[in-house]
Amino acid sequence: MKFTDNEKAILREIQRDSSASLAEIAERTNMAQSTVWRKLQEFDAADIVRKRVALLNPAAVDAKLCVFASVSLADHSAEAVEGFAAMVRLHPEILECHALSGTSDYILKIRVADVEAYEEFMTHNLLRNPHVQSVVSSFSLKEMKSTTELPV
Repeated sequence: MKFTDNEKAILREIQRDSSASLAEIAERTNMAQSTVWRKLQEFDAADIVRKRVALLNPAAVDAKLCVFASVSLADHSAEAVEGFAAMVRLHPEILECHALSGTSDYILKIRVADVEAYEEFMTHNLLRNPHVQSVVSSFSLKEMKSTTELPV
């Protein structure tokens, strides 16, 4: 979808701070509040804005360790894929799950308190899933960039 410069400005502002008031967004984008309100309604109706959230500090909520787990399934039947997907949806520790091309089938972004918590999670959840053949884990040593803002 093509956006006007004004629409892009609104989208950038709400990505930076979804709690900003209409007045603040209007001021930052040099538009009337009524225009901003109408555009926000259009974005919601078109599923351009899926959700407004608060981003928490992982360390402050005991989820400091970030793990990327490469998962290979034992087979790729519909039952295996759905069984794995159901397990992924069940666990809030799994923040993201992406199907991949290449040597593994999925990559998971997982947040837990520490290495011991991850070992517990992996042993009792990932490796006990009957559809999971293998898991290769990589621990984030330092977060160089983290954003939820899409480039509009």
